[in-house]
Amino acid sequence: MEKVGKIVTITLWGLLIVSAVLIVSMMVNISENEADPTMGSWINSNLVWSYVLLGIGAGIAVLAGLFHMATDLNAAKKGLISLVFLAVVAVASYLLASDTIPQFAGVQKFINDGTLTTQVAKMVDTGLYATYILLALAILSILFSSVTRLFK
Repeated sequence: MEKVGKIVTITLWGLLIVSAVLIVSMMVNISENEADPTMGSWINSNLVWSYVLLGIGAGIAVLAGLFHMATDLNAAKKGLISLVFLAVVAVASYLLASDTIPQFAGVQKFINDGTLTTQVAKMVDTGLYATYILLALAILSILFSSVTRLFK
């Protein structure tokens, strides 16, 4: 395990050094001219690096979760129950959602350019219903835990 710790430490230091070099290079090349191509390339380089770091972090988080789930079957059951619960909320939200396009000032512009379609309206409505359902469940769980503490 000590060898893995050293590898992780060296990798983290490498990522930190690359990040520091990119940030310092961008700061040194800051220009007031918005059309400066050098500044744009440094900004793009830093954005790409942040996407790489985001991908690495997300990948490690998923792999760590899968490893933990594979080694602890009780955690795997709880995780699967959570996923089933979220799927039920998503399906219920989708079934409650309407695909009618809302009418408001300026909506015709979005319809004409194809930004707002019936599928988009259905997905937005699904997201809203899911938010409402999860908010209601969160409030109910807070109330339930408060009431159960009174009786303990």
